[in-house]
Amino acid sequence: MALTFAEKEAIVAEVADVAKSAYSAIGAEYRGLTVAEMTDLRVQARQAGVYVRVVKNTLAKRALADTEFACMADALTGPLVLAFGQQDPGSVARVAKDFAKTHDKFQVRLIALSGQLLDAAELDKVAKMPTYEEALSMLMAVMKAPVQKLTSTLNEVPGKLVRTVAAVRDAKEAA
Repeated sequence: MALTFAEKEAIVAEVADVAKSAYSAIGAEYRGLTVAEMTDLRVQARQAGVYVRVVKNTLAKRALADTEFACMADALTGPLVLAFGQQDPGSVARVAKDFAKTHDKFQVRLIALSGQLLDAAELDKVAKMPTYEEALSMLMAVMKAPVQKLTSTLNEVPGKLVRTVAAVRDAKEAA
């Protein structure tokens, strides 16, 4: 059954709203997957904070027109499932990579990140990007290191003095 104009408008508005708040997006070919496998993909995506939607390419082009994912418009051909990372840039790539390991028919064709269309071969690089919490912990470790080294260096001076005095005391006691 064909979609009415109102339904098409609703789909375009929904996808555009999601795309405006997303960090990254992928387009993957899903031809040959069963309904159960697609449901499994949606469950994994929902758990990872990824929005997954199968949209007609013409509607997707309209939805992505005023977003940073407009770079994907020319490459939207054939049956594609669009997925948008809502929590961090690497979440959508991690879900796609994990799903593609067990499903040969699922092939990532498009990756968009920060307004740039990336090659599908860079899926691993995007998947390895840290989450917000991981990036924050790495930043805190970098900020903590100089202070920690300074305090250990400052603590070494009195420690060396104490060890020297103890060695002199032990030498006098032995004599």
